[in-house]
Amino acid sequence: MTAPIVLTCGEPAGVGPEIAAKAWRALGDAVPFFYLGDPAHLPRDAPVALIATPGEAAAAARSGLPVLAVDMGAPATPGTPHPAHAPLVVEIIARAVEMVGAGAARALCTLPIHKKALIDGANFAYPGHTEYLSALAGGADVVMMLACDTLRVVPATVHIPLAEVPRALTRASLERTLRITHAALIRDFGLPVPRIAVAGLNPHAGEGGAMGREEIDTIVPVIDTLRAEGMDLRGPASADTLFHPEARARYDAAVAMYHDQALIPIKTVDFAGGVNVTLGLPFVRTSPDHGTAFDIAGTGRADPASTIAALRLAARMAAARAAVPAP
Repeated sequence: MTAPIVLTCGEPAGVGPEIAAKAWRALGDAVPFFYLGDPAHLPRDAPVALIATPGEAAAAARSGLPVLAVDMGAPATPGTPHPAHAPLVVEIIARAVEMVGAGAARALCTLPIHKKALIDGANFAYPGHTEYLSALAGGADVVMMLACDTLRVVPATVHIPLAEVPRALTRASLERTLRITHAALIRDFGLPVPRIAVAGLNPHAGEGGAMGREEIDTIVPVIDTLRAEGMDLRGPASADTLFHPEARARYDAAVAMYHDQALIPIKTVDFAGGVNVTLGLPFVRTSPDHGTAFDIAGTGRADPASTIAALRLAARMAAARAAVPAP
């Protein structure tokens, strides 16, 4: 029997509990998963099927949202984080990673956490989920991908000021991003010869140096080195030509040079259904591409589309990974 996906509760005061219940209503047992968290935090009208082990999730999903219960000791107030929850939110993530590592779960899907709540309540020392998961995996070298049905994008630099991007974008960092992306497309997406488009940093990809030399000095040498190893890399291309439908049909993923260059296209193409994927981990991890949304928590208005897409993608990635032996 295929192991289920573990869905961590995230911040209980956010929209996570609500979208977990909505995701089960949409998926039922078609994509077996279980919620790791406090069942008392779920919406009152959510059918809950308590389980004792992950192996019970598939059968339980026929009657309700499978929940492997963790007593978090305090009720959840929508929109207002409770400090007592923070240590257990962190512990639940670590416990989920252990389950995936042991084979009890086949993939990890994480509901949104709130960094300030974790710092205030648990002295959380990481910028976010991704860095914490990397540490739990022994310091795995990771990059972020945003994915939907028609586009996959990877930013080579992420949460830094735009003015710092040229300095942060080095040959070594770009090569690392491209290698991790290439390996993940093979292992997690089942693409034996992935096609990767590479954006330029400057308008018109620098226009031969007239609008900047980053393409000449940094991006092109890395592309040339990796092409010589057999990677199918296209570019550097002007970013304003990379994301229309005809262009997207010519590659399997695009590597952009900075945060908004990657995220604006995917949020335009599929704002509700985008999925955050961590590449480079020894296990599959996806998450919805949104935050805790405290402003609408508890109102019933939260859209589960991104979580549903994240669970479906986690299942596909786990199947692809199982079919391709680790190097």
